[in-house]
Amino acid sequence: MLARMSDDPYSRVEYRRLIAWPQRIEREWPFLERVLATAPSRRVLDLGCGTGEHSRRLAAEGFEAVGVDASESMLEKAREEPLPENLRFVVGDMRDLGRSVEGSFGGALCLGNALPHLLTDDDLRRFATGLREHLLPGAPLILQILNYDRIFAGNERSLPLNFRSDPEGEIVFLRLMTPQPDGTVLFYPTTLHLRPGHEPAVEVRHTREVHLRGWRREEVEAALERAGFSEREAFNGFDGGAWEATSRDLLLVAR
Repeated sequence: MLARMSDDPYSRVEYRRLIAWPQRIEREWPFLERVLATAPSRRVLDLGCGTGEHSRRLAAEGFEAVGVDASESMLEKAREEPLPENLRFVVGDMRDLGRSVEGSFGGALCLGNALPHLLTDDDLRRFATGLREHLLPGAPLILQILNYDRIFAGNERSLPLNFRSDPEGEIVFLRLMTPQPDGTVLFYPTTLHLRPGHEPAVEVRHTREVHLRGWRREEVEAALERAGFSEREAFNGFDGGAWEATSRDLLLVAR
């Protein structure tokens, strides 16, 4: 999980530009706020924090936030703006949190499909048990991934396109994927530059093959239960609806 910069699969992905972050955070925050209101402390882990937007919102709301990510390039972007005193970012491996964080936390987030970067059953076990050791009794874990039950059932090959404006046209984030029989997924994050009236009209700015594990709900819940997360509730997304096999995402709250 801890990669050299040259091995970082997201070192050239324009992740911050390709997501409408203010709108996304505003859409997700009511759910996050409601769950974290029950946290035993206001010290929260943001695992797989990427460029740090959720961590910054936590800090802005008065939480002490610690963002952890294996991608040095993502964390470089997360630190581009000054950090408040109640926010810090650390390079870390979700399978071995003891090496990057200290003390106990009142809650944890693991959002945006970060968990599938853990490829083996042992990786998932180490993540769950290590995280449980850092959480206070009753602390909630809010975990979001794509609904791989649906993806494997339908052999889905792509996620919705993201379009962002650009002085010469648009930046397009294309996410192709190939589900594998062994439960892994070959994922191809690709950045395109759409330039109407130019030749070529579409340029590939960056593409990379990333190996992921398409964790199904049953697998995730079993690992969490073994680690001591005895309470678990599944939702279809941040609107709080009940999870179904056809839901786009799997959103779990575990304690």
